[in-house]
Amino acid sequence: MSERYRELQDVILDPSFPELDLALRRGRHIDRDDLALYTLLTDAQDHLETLYRRYGCELVHKADGYFYLLPTGEKLSRRQLGAGDMLVGQALALMYLDPATIERGGRATTEDVVAQLVVVLGSDTLIRAFNPKRKRYDERVAQKTVRAKVAEGIRHLAALGFVDLDGEALRLRPALLRFAEPVRGLSAPAEALAKLVASGEVSLVEGDAAEASEDKDELDEQHEGDEDDADEDDDAVRDAEEGDVTKDDDANERRDADEPRDADEPREADESGDATKAAIEAETDLDDRDADNPDEQDDDW
Repeated sequence: MSERYRELQDVILDPSFPELDLALRRGRHIDRDDLALYTLLTDAQDHLETLYRRYGCELVHKADGYFYLLPTGEKLSRRQLGAGDMLVGQALALMYLDPATIERGGRATTEDVVAQLVVVLGSDTLIRAFNPKRKRYDERVAQKTVRAKVAEGIRHLAALGFVDLDGEALRLRPALLRFAEPVRGLSAPAEALAKLVASGEVSLVEGDAAEASEDKDELDEQHEGDEDDADEDDDAVRDAEEGDVTKDDDANERRDADEPRDADEPREADESGDATKAAIEAETDLDDRDADNPDEQDDDW
């Protein structure tokens, strides 16, 4: 343990601790490129392990040279990557293990990631993976969607410290080896990882994120179908109600033609002829009002 941090209080008072604490809690991986934070972690590792254990977390230090916080209880939420992010991470891990990438200083582009996925999965399977709800698709549009989804996945992984973004280029970081954990120790880990990616058997965290994404898609499709059915039902009810209104209007017209309305009869008519004349005039006024406002009933509905 470093002489700089004799007690936990000394660690907390370090100017870099707030930044480090927030980064770890947000799921970021800290490696040697984060020099100040990495030095703080290594010098105060014992104190920090005790601190985060109280929050139900394990401070993990991998021999590849990076730290991350792994929640083991319920006090801090566990972050799970989506299926698309997992696929992009696995492709980046394959590239990290590729000697050609090492020769380029660990640098790559989004197109390199897409090309890696095409090699491992095949073009059709890759398109289906990022367009799971489409049974028919235009290949050019689908390829554009794949590139957009891959770029989005790269941004998510950059926020977690797996890669660094520099304009159109990206630099791969050691934390990507987390995606290769299932094949560590094998004689040909890159080849083994490629097979696992192709078969969809690699996962970074417990729980099947791909199945969770598919379940969400199924719920969305069911919800959209229910909304369409509800709209159709509403249209049918509205048509039936409008039909009933039309029938009622026709019946009212026939009834009005057969006999005058009591409400429109003069209250002080002394002779039957005068009463009939007044009723006819009142009925004529009512018809004129209806002609002036033919859409009044439809507006209410």
